[in-house]
Amino acid sequence: MRKAPTILHLDMDAFYASAEQASKPSLRGKAVVVGGLGPRGVVATASYEARVFGVHSAMPMAQARRLAPNAAYLVPRFGFYKAISEQVMGLLRELSPLVEPLSLDEAFVDLEAGGAAWDEGSARLVGAKLRADIRAGTGLTGSVGLAASKMLAKIASEQAKPDGLVVIEPGTERALLGPMSVRTLPGVGPATGDHLRRAGIHTVDEIVEAGEDELVRLLGKAHGHGLYAMALARDERAVVAERETKSVSVEDTYDVDIHDRVRVGLEVQRLADRCVRRLRGAGLSGRTIVLKVRRYDFSTLTRSETLRGPTDDPAVVREAALRLLEGVDSTGGVRLLGVGVSGLADFTQEDLFAQAAGEGVVHAVEEVAEDVSVERESVVERRWVAGHDVRHAEYGHGWVQGSGVGRVTVRFETPGSLPGRVRTFSVDDPGLEVAEPLPLVEGMGAHPHHP
Repeated sequence: MRKAPTILHLDMDAFYASAEQASKPSLRGKAVVVGGLGPRGVVATASYEARVFGVHSAMPMAQARRLAPNAAYLVPRFGFYKAISEQVMGLLRELSPLVEPLSLDEAFVDLEAGGAAWDEGSARLVGAKLRADIRAGTGLTGSVGLAASKMLAKIASEQAKPDGLVVIEPGTERALLGPMSVRTLPGVGPATGDHLRRAGIHTVDEIVEAGEDELVRLLGKAHGHGLYAMALARDERAVVAERETKSVSVEDTYDVDIHDRVRVGLEVQRLADRCVRRLRGAGLSGRTIVLKVRRYDFSTLTRSETLRGPTDDPAVVREAALRLLEGVDSTGGVRLLGVGVSGLADFTQEDLFAQAAGEGVVHAVEEVAEDVSVERESVVERRWVAGHDVRHAEYGHGWVQGSGVGRVTVRFETPGSLPGRVRTFSVDDPGLEVAEPLPLVEGMGAHPHHP
């Protein structure tokens, strides 16, 4: 382990919710919850104002609504968040060639590799400047942790939240870790934590006291050795700039179980197309098509088919996914569907199949879909998504506060304006249209629209 705190961990503060507050003046300083809004939705991020009421990420949305009934509940705008993330990651890559993104809002940076820092003083200066640059460029805040290892840098950034900077000085790690919960250590999730608790081990100090042999007995050789080393603050993991992508997948959980077999087929096709768009966006192709089905009783089935060569052809992926669906019993209803591609490559092999038969299946499903009883009005309403951007011919840019029973409510404001006025329209008002997100900071650049 290195002798200076030159590994940096950045964690943006309540990223999705903070981005929404920065984008919407009327929500600044107020409780904001971002996530799936259906009965089975979960919280992706809650603003610090919402956390006061006990709302947190991964909580069922229904529970969040009970705890904070007056919060603003918004559907994520991932294209918007990704554009901000790319700007932040660009700032990190100016510091070092070794940047390891963990998600849109979190990354490790090896400051030594880029020559940006070599001791505690220089690391502190880099961390402070990074936070200032992020605020100036995006209007958002991030918390920075600096330490001699990845584990400790992440712990430091957690201590720095919100909007702070914490340095763990080499030599102080053991004293800092000792009284902390075992859940602080990487690799200790709920199951391992409960296993250790039943053995009377609650803190990191108690892991050390138990000894390596006892950890191996409790958790197995690899996990026991690794956890004991972490408890002693030994973490030699390097910052890795590129992580190999093993698969690309998309999935949807439905508010109401799907019983109609034709609708299930249509959803599988739609997911296959989304998966291929993501695959192509990464410049990849794949050989193995995977279908995931979670049924009404929460049982989950996974089926896969390996092609003769890699493809990024949406028709091929759709057909393979539909063939896999034929072997799945969906009686009783389906609550989740997913389509993925693995066995990735950076090239494609065309003409894998004579696709006429498969295309016939696709067209047949589309024709039968005309008989699926979906009210046209609900289809129109679905495009007015809570929190997403719209533009009105007369009133300008705004965002959807809500919609239902043929009406849509819009608040007209922009990131640089005062809190705006609310107006209500018919869902088919010809003057109202879906719009692209506006940049948070002037000069930041336009964000691509992702519906």
